[in-house]
Amino acid sequence: MSTFYLFEAAAGLALFQCDSVDETNVKSKQIQKQFSDFAQFAEVCHLKAFQPFISAEIALNNALAIHTGSVTQELVDFLSTNLPPVGKKSNFQIAISDKGLAAGLQQYLNLKSKMNEATAQVFRGIRTHFVDFLRNEDFKERDYIQAQLGLAHQVSRNKVKLDINREDKHITQAISIIEQMDKDLNTLSMRIKEWYSWHFPELAKIVTDNRLFTRIVDIYGDKKNINDEALEAIEELTTDAELAKQIVEAAKISMGQDISELDLSTLKDLCIRVLNQFEFRDNIQEYLKNKMTTIAPNLTALIGENVAAKLIAHAGSLINLAKYPASTIQILGAEKALFRALKTRGNTPKYGLLYHSTYIGRANGTDKGKISRNLANKCAIASRLDHFLVQPTEKFGIKLKDQMEQRLKFLTAGGELNKNTDIMDEVLTELKGEGLYFDSEKQLTKKDKKSKKAKAKKVVEEVQEEFIGQPQEAPKKKRKASKQQ
Repeated sequence: MSTFYLFEAAAGLALFQCDSVDETNVKSKQIQKQFSDFAQFAEVCHLKAFQPFISAEIALNNALAIHTGSVTQELVDFLSTNLPPVGKKSNFQIAISDKGLAAGLQQYLNLKSKMNEATAQVFRGIRTHFVDFLRNEDFKERDYIQAQLGLAHQVSRNKVKLDINREDKHITQAISIIEQMDKDLNTLSMRIKEWYSWHFPELAKIVTDNRLFTRIVDIYGDKKNINDEALEAIEELTTDAELAKQIVEAAKISMGQDISELDLSTLKDLCIRVLNQFEFRDNIQEYLKNKMTTIAPNLTALIGENVAAKLIAHAGSLINLAKYPASTIQILGAEKALFRALKTRGNTPKYGLLYHSTYIGRANGTDKGKISRNLANKCAIASRLDHFLVQPTEKFGIKLKDQMEQRLKFLTAGGELNKNTDIMDEVLTELKGEGLYFDSEKQLTKKDKKSKKAKAKKVVEEVQEEFIGQPQEAPKKKRKASKQQ
């Protein structure tokens, strides 16, 4: 029985016929030595056909199709042209190096494929001597290396372009910027407080908010300007009448030293820069909120955009977070403490990044571990829903949040708890009732097309109604030009 070997290279498709290969002893040293030498390998295996790729686009499509296990039209035409006719009495088989092609070859060409350790050794020899087989095709090793490099760049570019996780890399950068800005703003605000406290030391104890303290210093500067006349303006700034009175009274009896105009102007310049940084931080926070609502709505509804973004950034991507079990999500961010506890045989940490969520802070000391474990379970469910749903929605996350509130009440006062299956069925029923449930992306695209057609039809009808509603003038008769006699 003849055996044909299908070899998919970066330069094109090749078909080899190897009839004299002893598959039982293919791992022996003698056969391995024979495969390493091109002259001896060419005696048992020869090139039957080679079809180069005409363009880089065809090579990319072929590589992506092989990666997904599908068969391209170029491959079907190539095999049907160069293989013997397929029938009941056909006496050949085809060996492949990618098992994903087996189903496609069976479906389109009715070919039974072969793949084992012996064929893998033969493919290794073909890959080693592939350029030598193409000497007659005026093909050089440099050309083959360029084809491999170009195809590798295109495949990598395609993977980056079609990143499924929808821009979760931007989330990682945004939350990193927010964390860095929080550290920088805290450092600069403490520097402003320390500097201004030489002039008005009582203000730092009264106003604890860094942003409000910086605004007061920027607006009023010298403590002499903080008097009874400025009380209403300070009250509007602080939105607290009692706090405004305390600031004015403290300015009257302040023990601080005087400050020069030069020092005060320099301090005000610093305050302006810090306030601009606060505004920029607010813009980044709003951007992160919008991104998280789009990419991970359920996780955001459950624990908030900041904690959800930290989990995604620590895991690397949303798909990585969706693959993690709840036990791993529970201690994300506390890896050092975990390994230290395992090394010293101490108590392992109960939570990591989840500590920043409101649920653990509201729980009693003995219940924090239980709440952390339960919250990690809900986060695992929410992340998988966000990744695998055809059209993500925050309805699941809202229900999971209600479950966490019930759990907090249950641990303090008891009561009943809803099961996960019950809330999932409830949300699915609600989505089906609203027409927002889709089994596949094809169903979603069909609905989008129908909605676009309906909108276009509505616009046409409105235009026709406007045209019909307008009074139409009777057509004027054309006068015949009088003939000049």
